Amino acid sequence: MQVNGDLFIDYYDLMQLSPNADDDTIRRIFRHLAQKWHPDHQDGDPERFKCLVEAQKILTNPVTRAAYDVKYQKFWENKWKMAAEASGSQGFMDDKNVRERMLSLYYVERRSKMHDPGLGEMEVSRLLRIPIELIDFHIWYLREKGWILRLENGQLAITASGVDQVENGRLRLSPDRLIAAHGSDHERNGGEAHSESDQSLPAHDKKLLDFVSKQSHSGKI
Repeated sequence: MQVNGDLFIDYYDLMQLSPNADDDTIRRIFRHLAQKWHPDHQDGDPERFKCLVEAQKILTNPVTRAAYDVKYQKFWENKWKMAAEASGSQGFMDDKNVRERMLSLYYVERRSKMHDPGLGEMEVSRLLRIPIELIDFHIWYLREKGWILRLENGQLAITASGVDQVENGRLRLSPDRLIAAHGSDHERNGGEAHSESDQSLPAHDKKLLDFVSKQSHSGKI
């Protein structure tokens, strides 16, 4: 994750804190996490511990925190742009659509940042506006399918199979390609509404093909 070419660490995410957390809360959470990740601990993590110390130092100083929050805001503005690119729809989504949007986020992240392609669970939760506790199931599913994997830094990134899943899904439902395919079949069949290949499409795709075709012929698209 980078801002203006410099390595950016989401300290709020690292410490599982709200950006509005007060100093007492920051220090209390720091003590808990520092004990957990201290290098002397059996399951300690020196690098994570070092980041925690830096996070506590920056976030408990009004001056350094204000400067950090400016970068933090820009970081999330960039993330929201990425989320908008991954999905143009709003409103309630069922589980399948949630996973499709998650996979799209991982796809966009790897495509734009091959050197740093991972996303944390908290990032995905915030971008999709879904409670963090509901994300675990979808992550389990995507990992079991082999579409995402866990990186050494603990973040998750899309795999080659995941990229194929995203691109194949979009290719099959791309309006431009549906129009082109329908137009060719229409001409070959002397103006008939559908070719034999249309009959093999799933019901949802047939409806989409009919809609795109009607809109195309009416001049609306």
